[in-house]
Amino acid sequence: MSLSWISQDLPKAFDADRVTNALERWNTLAGRPAFESLSDKIGEIASNPQKRAVLEALFGNSPYLTNLCLRDPDTVCDVFDSGLDQAFANALEPVKVSANASDLDQTTTMATVRHAKRRAALVIAIADICKAWKLDQVTSAISKTAEYTLDFTMAHCLSAMARLRKYDLPNPENPLEGSGIFAIGMGKLGAGELNYSSDIDLIFLYDQDVVTYIDPDRIHQDLVRMVRDITRIMEERTGDGYVFRTDLRLRPDPASTPPILSMIAAETYYETVGQNWERAAMIKARIVGGDRVSGNEFLEILRPFVWRKHLDFIAIQDIHSIKRQINAHKGGSKINIPGHNIKLGRGGIREIEFFAQTQQLIWGGREIALRGKATCDTLRTLTKFGQVSEQVRDEMLAAYDFLRTVEHRLQMINDQQTQTLPDTDQGLLALATFLGYETLDAFKADLLLHLRNVENNYAELFEDDTTLAGASGNLVFTGTEDDPETLVNLREMGFENAENVSVTVRGWHHGRYRATRSRRAREILTELMPTLLAALGKTTNPDMAFRAFDDFLKGLPAGVQLFSLFTAHPQLLELLAQIAGTAPRMAKYIGRNAAVLDYVLMSGFHEELPDADAMLAELDTRLSREDMVEDWLDAARRWANDQKFQIDVQTIQNRHTPHEAGRALADVADVAIRALFPRIADDFAAKHGSFADGGLAVFALGKHGGQELSPGSDLDMVFIYEVPEDAEESDGEKPLSPGHYFIRLSQRYINALSAPTAEGVLFETDLRLRPSGSKGPLATHFKSFETYQNNEAWTWEHMALTRLRAVYGPKALCDKVLATTNDVLCKQRDPEKLVSEVYDMRNRMEAGKGDNHPWAIKMRRGGLVDLEFIAQYLQLRHAHDHPEVLSPTTREVFKNLATVGILDGEEAEFLANSASFWLALQAMLRLTTEGPFDPEKASEDLQKMLANAGKCDDFASLQDKMEMTATRIKEIYDRVVAAPAEKIAPTDAPQ
Repeated sequence: MSLSWISQDLPKAFDADRVTNALERWNTLAGRPAFESLSDKIGEIASNPQKRAVLEALFGNSPYLTNLCLRDPDTVCDVFDSGLDQAFANALEPVKVSANASDLDQTTTMATVRHAKRRAALVIAIADICKAWKLDQVTSAISKTAEYTLDFTMAHCLSAMARLRKYDLPNPENPLEGSGIFAIGMGKLGAGELNYSSDIDLIFLYDQDVVTYIDPDRIHQDLVRMVRDITRIMEERTGDGYVFRTDLRLRPDPASTPPILSMIAAETYYETVGQNWERAAMIKARIVGGDRVSGNEFLEILRPFVWRKHLDFIAIQDIHSIKRQINAHKGGSKINIPGHNIKLGRGGIREIEFFAQTQQLIWGGREIALRGKATCDTLRTLTKFGQVSEQVRDEMLAAYDFLRTVEHRLQMINDQQTQTLPDTDQGLLALATFLGYETLDAFKADLLLHLRNVENNYAELFEDDTTLAGASGNLVFTGTEDDPETLVNLREMGFENAENVSVTVRGWHHGRYRATRSRRAREILTELMPTLLAALGKTTNPDMAFRAFDDFLKGLPAGVQLFSLFTAHPQLLELLAQIAGTAPRMAKYIGRNAAVLDYVLMSGFHEELPDADAMLAELDTRLSREDMVEDWLDAARRWANDQKFQIDVQTIQNRHTPHEAGRALADVADVAIRALFPRIADDFAAKHGSFADGGLAVFALGKHGGQELSPGSDLDMVFIYEVPEDAEESDGEKPLSPGHYFIRLSQRYINALSAPTAEGVLFETDLRLRPSGSKGPLATHFKSFETYQNNEAWTWEHMALTRLRAVYGPKALCDKVLATTNDVLCKQRDPEKLVSEVYDMRNRMEAGKGDNHPWAIKMRRGGLVDLEFIAQYLQLRHAHDHPEVLSPTTREVFKNLATVGILDGEEAEFLANSASFWLALQAMLRLTTEGPFDPEKASEDLQKMLANAGKCDDFASLQDKMEMTATRIKEIYDRVVAAPAEKIAPTDAPQ
C-alpha cells in the first residue's frame, strides 16, 4: 500500500521521552496474545521510517492519541495496510447498519458504539496530522462518526422499547424506518463540521401522526425515558470511553420542555415565538438520526420560518445584538495570545460563523443558493452573489482553516472540548510544535495575522452598529466568559458581586425569560443596559436592587412594549430602579402587572390621590364597554391595579399621610364594589329574577370599615338582606327562596372580588366577622342580624361592630342596619363586665397570636391591637351617654373622646398620632418586605424610607420613637383596661 499520503513535514515530537516510552510499549504489544496475529505488522511499523515518523508525531505530542494507538494497534495496522479511507470505513462498519442494533443488549450496544468511535477518531487524527485530508474531509468524518453511532443507538433503544410492548415498530427489521422519531443535528453536526472533541447539539422530535403507540397515555413519559437512554449511551464514560457528549439545549424553550417534543408542538413554538437566533441555528439543521422521512418533512415545514421571502435586514441587528455591545475596532485592539479563546475571542471562529450566517439570513430568502449549511461554502457563495469581495472571502477561508486546525490540535492533546490557548509559553510551544512550527514566534505571527483579518472583516460588516461601550467603560455580556473590563466597570458602579450581574445579564440576552425571548425585546434591552445599570448602581444596595430587577424581569410576560416605554420615558426606569432597590415586593408585583407603568405617565400621578367620585365615574365607563361577567372582572382588576399602584408609589415616596393613603385604598375597594355589584346582581337576576322590595346590602368592617386599609389588606365584610314578609321566592325563570337567593348572590359578590382571573385578584375577602362567624350563612336576614346583635353577640363582636360602615345596597336597608348598629353600640352596659371581657379577649389574643418582636406592628404590646382595643372599649363604655364618640376610624374616635372630655386632649392627640404612626410603618413594611422585618438586613434606602414614614430624622431615632410609642400606649391600655379589669373577679363569659 502506497504511503504517499504521509506528509513530508510531519510535526516533530515535543516530548522525546514520551516517544521513547510509548515506542517501548508499542513493541511489547507484539507479544500479547490479543495481538498475536499482528505481531509482524507491529514490528514492521516500528522499523519503517515513514510509519515510525507518524507514530512519533502522535506519541510526542498527544497523550490521548498515544493511548488510542496502544489500545487499538489493529486500527494503526489497518491504516497502513488499507489506506485512510478504507480504514475509516472499516472502523465504522460495525455501526453502519443500524438494524444490527435491534437484537443487542444495552451493554453490547454501548461497547460497539464506543469501539467504533475510538477507532474512527484514531484514523481521523492520523489523516489530519499527516495532512492527508483537507479540513472539510476531517470535519465530515467526525460528523459521520456521530451520525452512524447515534443512528445505531437510536435503533437499539427503539427496539428495546418495542420489546417491552410500549411501541409498535412499523418495520422491526429496520427500526428507524417509518418510526416517526428522529433527531435533528444542530450547529457543527448539522453542517457536517464537528471539531475533534465536539459535543453534538441535538433536538429530538416525534411525528404524532406516524408514531404507533400502544398506550397513548404514556407516550411522553416513555419517549422521554428513551431519549435519556440514548443520551446516556452516547455520553456515559465506561472502560471503553465515551461516544459523544450530547447537548439538548437548542430545543424549543429548553428550560420548560421535555427532552423530546411532538412535531406539532415544535412547529407551533417556532411559528409563534421563534426568534432570529433560532432561525440562524436552523440554517445548519439536518436530520442525523432516526426516521429521515418524518424528519425532512419537519424541516420542510420550517423552511418559511428560516428563510423569509423578503430581505431581512433587521435580522442582522438581532444576531449581532449581543456582540455589538463592544466596539468592533478595525485593527489596533490588544489580543493577548496566552489564554486567548480562538472560538469566542476577537477574530475567532464564532466571528467567521456570524459573518456568514447573518448574511445568509438577510439574503437567503431570495437566493436559494445561499441556504447552505457549511460555513466555507457559504463564504464562497456570498462572493459569487457579490456580497463579499474575493479578498475578504480568501482571508476568512484561510483563517477558518487555520483556526479550526489549531482547535483540533488543542483537543487532540488530551481529548478536551476546549478552544482556549495555553496560558504559558511552554504550553504554547507544545501546541506550535504539534502544528508543525519550528518556533513559537512563527506560530504567533500566523495566528495574529488570521485573528486580525477576521476582526477587521467582521468589524467592517457591523461598522454601522451602535456601541454600548461609552465613557463609563465596557459593558460587554457576550459568549460564556466574563469580560474582565466589564467586571471592573460594574464594581466601580457599585456592584459587589459583578460576576453575578454579568452571568445574569448574559442569561437575559440568551432569552432565558419570556420578556427577552423576542428579537426586538433583546435589542431594546441591550440599548437600555447602561442606563439601567447606572440607575441600579445609584441605589444604596445595588446588588439587592439588581436581584429585585431580575425578579421583575422574570415575572414579565413580554418585554418589547415595556422596554420601549423605558426608552421613551427614562424616568420610569429610574422609578423602577428605586422600587427595586427599596421595595422588591413591589418590583415583583410590577413584573406580573407591568401595564401599571403606563399609568405613571398620566397627569397628576405623583401629585394627587384618586378621588372617589371620579374613580366611580371612570370605572363605570370602563365596565359599560363590556358585556360579559368575565370581562367586567378583568376590567375592574386592571383599573384597581392602576389605582393601588399610584397609592403605593406615593406611599414609598412619602407624598401623603397614612390616613390619606388608607382612605384612598378604602375608596378603591368601595368604588370597585359599587361599580361591579349592580352588574353582578343584574346578571344573577337575568336567570333567577328578583324581589319587589328589599335587597342585599354590603357593609365593611375592620380596617376597610375604618377606611384605614394597608397595602394587601383583606376586606372584612358583612352581607345583610331584607325582603317582604310574604315573599316566598324570586320571580325569575329559575326562582329561589330568599335565603338561597341572597346567599348565592353573596357568593357571586365574593367571587367578583377575590376570584383569580388573568388580571389577578381584585381584593381578598374575609367574612369571619358576620353573625355566627364562619359557621353562619354568607348573607344574614336583617331581622336575624338585629336579633343576634341584641341578644346573642359577644362583646368582641360589638367591638368589631364599632367599625361597621355601609358600602353598597338599598338606602333604606343600609339606614336600618346602621340605626340598629348605633342602638346596639349605645346600649347601657355593665362597666365591670365590659372591661373584664375586653381584658380577657386581649389576653386570649396575646396567648394565641402574640408577637413581641419590635417590628410586629400589629400584635406587639403597645402596637395597633392595643390601640384599637382602647378605642373600641371606650366607645362601648361611653356611647350610651355620648353617642357622638362613635366612628369607624380609630384616629377619629380618639378625637371624639377628647371632645366630650373622656380623654385628656394631649393624650387623645398622642393616641391619634400613634395610630397614624403605626399605620404608616405597617404600610411601608407591607410594600417593601416579605416575611418578618429584620432591621439588620434592611438597606440604607429602606431604613431612610421607614424613618421618613415615621417622621424621624434617621433610623435610630425611628427605633427610639417606636419603643417610646409602644411603651406609652401600653401604659394607657393598662390604666384604662388592664388595671380596672384586674380588680374584678375573672369572668367566665365566653369571648
